[in-house]
Amino acid sequence: MSRWGMRIDLDRCTACGACAVACAQENNVPLGQPAKAFQHLVRWLELLPVKRGEYPRADVRVFPMPCQHCDKPPCTKVCPVYATYRSPEGLVPQIYPQCIGCRYCVNACPYTCKYYNWEDPQWPEPMERGLNPDVSIRTRGVTEKCNFCLHRLQKARDAAAIDGKELDPKDYRPACQVICPTEAIFLGDIDDPSGDVASAREDPRAMRLLEELGTEPKITYLKERGP
Repeated sequence: MSRWGMRIDLDRCTACGACAVACAQENNVPLGQPAKAFQHLVRWLELLPVKRGEYPRADVRVFPMPCQHCDKPPCTKVCPVYATYRSPEGLVPQIYPQCIGCRYCVNACPYTCKYYNWEDPQWPEPMERGLNPDVSIRTRGVTEKCNFCLHRLQKARDAAAIDGKELDPKDYRPACQVICPTEAIFLGDIDDPSGDVASAREDPRAMRLLEELGTEPKITYLKERGP
């Protein structure tokens, strides 16, 4: 069984934002109400700004920030109804009908990657016609987050079963990876030593966010190369 992780190469990332748009479109992420506070917006994948250098030679870069799908996720430990859990393949999904909206997981996540729905989702005409039928619509009072497009994994596994073969990891790609024009984002099996994700962890440019907290995040960022 694969253990899914992701490699994001910041040297390839152009901060175009296509990954964030594709994520929202694929997973029926609501647009949010203009009159509401910014902190109420739901974003499964954000572009995190990072300042580099000092004035007058300072600039700002952004890099993709989805859920880190930790091997030791703090969010699962505090959920009283097991609405969020760690799967055998290392993913951290959410069972929306089981969520009671206590927001313990939101507060426990050190990456601020979990979002609470303060309002029922709305889409202006004609955008509701573009909703993905493979992804459920979350209602007010429910927490949600990036799940590495879990529905795509399920469809790929079903297709492999129909063909009578094992799932090929290459057949499972989340929307952010598919849309990235520079192939900066790649999802694969961490336990496959010949794979791109496993080898990225050994790269001298590799880093993982807040790994000193012991969460064991499964997204490896590759730092930008020097000039």
